[in-house]
Amino acid sequence: MSNPSSPSQPKAPRSTTLQGMLLGLLAFAVYATHDAAIKQLGESYSPFQIVFFVVLFSFPVVTLMLVTDKTAANLRPNLPLLNAIRTVAVVVGGFCAFYAFSVLPLTDTYAILFAAPILITILSVPILGEVVRAHRWVAVVVGLIGVLIVLRPGTAALGLGHMAALVSAFGTALTSVVMRKIGDRERREVLLLYPLLANFVIMLCILPFVYQPMPIADLGLLLLVSVLAVLAMTLMIRAYTLADAALVAPMQYSQIIWAALFGWIFFNETTDLMTFVGAGVIIISGIYIVLRETGAATSLNKPVLRALSRRPEMGGAPRISVANPQVQRDVEQDSE
Repeated sequence: MSNPSSPSQPKAPRSTTLQGMLLGLLAFAVYATHDAAIKQLGESYSPFQIVFFVVLFSFPVVTLMLVTDKTAANLRPNLPLLNAIRTVAVVVGGFCAFYAFSVLPLTDTYAILFAAPILITILSVPILGEVVRAHRWVAVVVGLIGVLIVLRPGTAALGLGHMAALVSAFGTALTSVVMRKIGDRERREVLLLYPLLANFVIMLCILPFVYQPMPIADLGLLLLVSVLAVLAMTLMIRAYTLADAALVAPMQYSQIIWAALFGWIFFNETTDLMTFVGAGVIIISGIYIVLRETGAATSLNKPVLRALSRRPEMGGAPRISVANPQVQRDVEQDSE
């Protein structure tokens, strides 16, 4: 029997839910275009140089977010160690994503990055104290088998690009879990500033050793990457306000379709059957984990469902939970 003092939230109308799902699809199409642009730039320039300029072009957006905060407080983190871990995960994970997109076929990169929800589930046990029971552990094992199908160690040539994609997926998962740990104890400005400054300083120090002069057209493409990141983030925020997170989140996997299309049209890439099979196994595993977390008695922290950003932070825009904390709070309330 329901408690009259805690009325359930009314469900969103079907039309609104459909709008949210369609906006999620559009957002991930924009993200896929963003990643294809990175791959195009990666054919001519070092990932260090690309990251530096993408971060540089994102400064106006982040500055606007910082100056709109009226809170009188300093920028010292309350949890320095966890903030340092998150900053390292953002910098390393983001750079590795840039590198993977530059050297691997788009479908291979996405298939490996899709393992992030599986890794979030694993990391939530020691970091958040999440109790993961048999159903989700089976999904984790199945998802890892999917990763092995994509990589095919011993039968396919593995390179630094594959390792970079795996590191990026791990960095994405670690960032998401640490954010769940510290998100309500740190100011948004702290969460925004430190990864951005770390990225900028590190890439600036390396830039003189890898810099290649860039024509106006390529600088314009770098600016487009930053604009696409902000546009996709804005669309995702709107999608999460219109539809349940459990319905919007699986739209992420539509990127594999765009990856195959863009790879074929622009980069003369073909994807073999086993990569699609492995990606399918990973996708099914990730969706099942999200569905299991929607049950109130199944998951205490709901680490995958509440991780609104399951992509690497690649310098162009912050995580949704940082850019718009209210959306994060609404999703957490709806998932309780």
